[in-house]
Amino acid sequence: MQLSDIDQANNLVSLFLTRAAERGDHPFLGAKVDGTWQTISWREAADRVCLLAEGLRALGLTDGDRVALVSENRPEWCIADLGIMAAGCVTVPTYVTNTQRDHQHILDNSGARAVIVSNAKLSVPLIPAIMGSGMAEHMIAIDDIRKFQSGGIACHAWSEMLQGDPAAARKAVEARIARIRRTDTACIIYTSGTGGAPRGVMQHHGAILCNVAGAAAIVEEDFGIGNERFLSFLPLSHAYEHTGGQYLPIGMAAEIFYSEGLDKLASNIEEVRPTIMVVVPRLFEVLRTRIMKQIEKQGKLANYMMDRALAIGENKRGGRTRLRDRPMNLILEKALRPKIRAKFGGRIKAMVSGGAPLNPDVGIFFDAMGLTMLQGYGQTESGPIISCNRPSAGISMDGVGPPMRGVEVRIAEDGEILCRGELVMQGYWHNQAETDRALVDGWLHTGDIGHLDDAGRIVITDRKKDMIVNDKGDNVAPQKIEGMLTLQPEIGQAMVVGDKRPYIVGLIVPEAEWAFEWARENGEKFELSELQKLPAFRTAVRAAVDRVNKELSVTEKVRQFAFADEAFSVENEEMTPSLKIRRHKIRDRYGDRLAGLYRA
Repeated sequence: MQLSDIDQANNLVSLFLTRAAERGDHPFLGAKVDGTWQTISWREAADRVCLLAEGLRALGLTDGDRVALVSENRPEWCIADLGIMAAGCVTVPTYVTNTQRDHQHILDNSGARAVIVSNAKLSVPLIPAIMGSGMAEHMIAIDDIRKFQSGGIACHAWSEMLQGDPAAARKAVEARIARIRRTDTACIIYTSGTGGAPRGVMQHHGAILCNVAGAAAIVEEDFGIGNERFLSFLPLSHAYEHTGGQYLPIGMAAEIFYSEGLDKLASNIEEVRPTIMVVVPRLFEVLRTRIMKQIEKQGKLANYMMDRALAIGENKRGGRTRLRDRPMNLILEKALRPKIRAKFGGRIKAMVSGGAPLNPDVGIFFDAMGLTMLQGYGQTESGPIISCNRPSAGISMDGVGPPMRGVEVRIAEDGEILCRGELVMQGYWHNQAETDRALVDGWLHTGDIGHLDDAGRIVITDRKKDMIVNDKGDNVAPQKIEGMLTLQPEIGQAMVVGDKRPYIVGLIVPEAEWAFEWARENGEKFELSELQKLPAFRTAVRAAVDRVNKELSVTEKVRQFAFADEAFSVENEEMTPSLKIRRHKIRDRYGDRLAGLYRA
């Protein structure tokens, strides 16, 4: 395996076929089937990719046609994505949490001629959208789905699409992809929509390959590449997982195993024993809380060691361990950290955080527990990775590392981060006005505010459009405050507001396990809506807010707060599938309640 192949590849399919030829019968894709982990080899996957590509061409699809992909993470997702591209078509990934309206928007906007769907449940909101759109002519079902009156839509079984001679299919695919260049569109990924209707980002093959080459270089230079294994958990329809959890492992000739979901993630990590994990900050916050609770139950010695580890981590803060801390650090390396690492399978080289800002305290926690945490930065419009922390550049928990290889970054006069390079998108699909706003003279305007530190690492302050400007003209970064609030054991989720207002107020979702324990200790029934009416419960949460306020400036302090009726979630459309809060949705629902805090 040569990483130079990534730079030389004309497209993602040719890179995959090169790796498949090298790896042959070695395992490539793994998933649990009937309670047992089963794998598909590189050779088998390549055969299926080529057969699917020829099956799609046999349906009448041609170069540049869009094919929507609606599926949970599974081996067939990867095969479908590569098969679509091998057919000369463009993949349009969609979230499994999409409503009929969401699907309708993407199908109408992309003009997809075919749709691949994984199962009957996901077909329920999809089929009406397909029929309403009137664009798609074919639907391919990976699993069996109920027959329906399809009108002009031809329905096909996945197994039917994989019929034929693999050798002949491979020959046809190789001839076709020889014409696909790095500048050709690989996929149209619709943004999560934190601020409105999703826009289709046109990612070309070169954008993703540039990302893969930069990320693979970090792994090779700082950790060494061996027999790597990734555990895929985040939605593959998100650019972060699509590039970091699928094409990066392909570039590194690594194995990809698919998690069974959030409820089984902890056990999947121990079983799969991944070497690299790509995760969003919210999940790290959840894992941190679980680990801390487990250690708290193990007695005084375990708690003492955790406290010492955190103190050493805080003193280190991305640098070297102080001389006076080294004896205790050696003890922790023998007595505490192996137990923590075992919960992550015992082989983890690095955990990469991206998709949203990581609270520095969370990064320090995992570093103190002996797990290497690399925070990355980017957005769908940049492939998506712009920068990433790495040990050789000095890991800073307050920053997101230096720009990756092949990426230029500069800071505009107003503090906005701009980037340039092959990784930058071609534009938004059928949206020239937004394209012109985002791309100016080849520079992508990220909408993020930040600066470069003395070591050339990017430090992000906040989202430009999320920045709160109070009635005195002071700028306040909401994500910093929200991150500090959700580190408190009493608070599960939070959103703060204060634009054009005299002070900051917040909306809080109590942490469910803490609320349950509080109710039991205080002899109250565990019903969150009723608990929130109790003055004593509110006082307990207020104490958590006050702890945070002690660490904040006068303009950042949260003066008043209200409780949310329920947790922010993907289901109630108050979080994106990548677990970022949708501020406009939450403001629409709780606007009057938040406004009332200024009259209290």
